[in-house]
Amino acid sequence: MRILIAEDDHALAHVICAGLSQEDYAVDWAPDGEEARYLVCEYEYDLLILDLNLPRKDGVEVLRALRSRKKSLPVLVLSGRSQVEERVRLLDSGADDYLVKPCSIAELNARVRALLRRRDAARDVSLKYDDLELDRVQRIVTRGGRRIELTSKEFALLEYLLRNAGHRVTRSMIIENVWNLSFDGLTNVVDVYINYLRRKIDRGVPNKLIHTIRGVGYQLGA
Repeated sequence: MRILIAEDDHALAHVICAGLSQEDYAVDWAPDGEEARYLVCEYEYDLLILDLNLPRKDGVEVLRALRSRKKSLPVLVLSGRSQVEERVRLLDSGADDYLVKPCSIAELNARVRALLRRRDAARDVSLKYDDLELDRVQRIVTRGGRRIELTSKEFALLEYLLRNAGHRVTRSMIIENVWNLSFDGLTNVVDVYINYLRRKIDRGVPNKLIHTIRGVGYQLGA
């Protein structure tokens, strides 16, 4: 899952990014409101963590721009403003939750999990292709009824491939969305993990699901 953090305090943003990355989320960071507005409106995220006092465009403007484009994306406002009236105003403007700074990373992670669970309740929790099924809530993968044990990174990679089933994805797309890193053409981490997945999901079946697209990357399904 991919989260965007809009926060102008570099030190705090680093701490939040590190805390969320340890929970296996892919995290992007926008240091100002204009960049946050662009990223959240143009790219797909599962959650936005939004500070209010942002340079170039404040958090309220970002929230309004977002809600005109993506009404269902969960937004957690993270702000030093603690007045009840301010919280009510932001919640009425489209925020899904409000957390006052300073806060603990443990509480922030708990709020993130709660918002993502709430979002998942309104969406399909399963991703399927052919006889392969991934349950995003229980984190269970089966093929033809056979339970497949995956590591957290293998699970995230398979989820990304299933979301893009039938479409070609490049190694750089996989690196950016699963590992949250800029693509390094010398790394073979994608190929290594694709091989791990193939051994697990294609074991004992004639129908291979993950295909190599020469010169491009990979594709799950036809």
